[in-house]
Amino acid sequence: METDIRFTHQALVEQSKTGHRSSQYQLYSLYVDAMYNTSLRMLGNKEDAEDIVQDSFVDAFKNLASFKYDSSFGAWLKRIVINKSINYLKAKRIAVVSMDDHEYHLTDETVEETEAVDIKKVKKGIEALPAGYKQIINLYLIEGYDHYEIGEVLGVSVSTSKSQYHRAKKKLVEIINGL
Repeated sequence: METDIRFTHQALVEQSKTGHRSSQYQLYSLYVDAMYNTSLRMLGNKEDAEDIVQDSFVDAFKNLASFKYDSSFGAWLKRIVINKSINYLKAKRIAVVSMDDHEYHLTDETVEETEAVDIKKVKKGIEALPAGYKQIINLYLIEGYDHYEIGEVLGVSVSTSKSQYHRAKKKLVEIINGL
């Protein structure tokens, strides 16, 4: 027996564009947990993540007319959440340090990877990373941004994004091996 799906995500978005509160609440309910988790991974603070998510939904609903289905609503909203989270971190002066001016150079050496890594250790390791490293790891590994996108979002060069990612990954492996 086929169920009749009354509201698709697109229908909810279109109704929300007209100010339909019930549709806005349904969209909120569909996405709030995922957006909270995204912000929490970046900020590391529950209260800050809650604030960012609320602000993101307010901005999304105010600017819903500009949503043109170039991506899914969830991807569009996630970008708002990530940008707001990054701006919040920038305001707190937690920045990515450019490696271009330092004598450190990365080689093509790969960090030895363990055969089986406990996911709890990885999560603990990410939490133990310095803020800038944590930000790069979250954007690249968890959120799926490439180095060009990370560079745009953080206002750094692609090479800085890559070098920070490699240094963060190396540090993460050290932390995990020490757990």
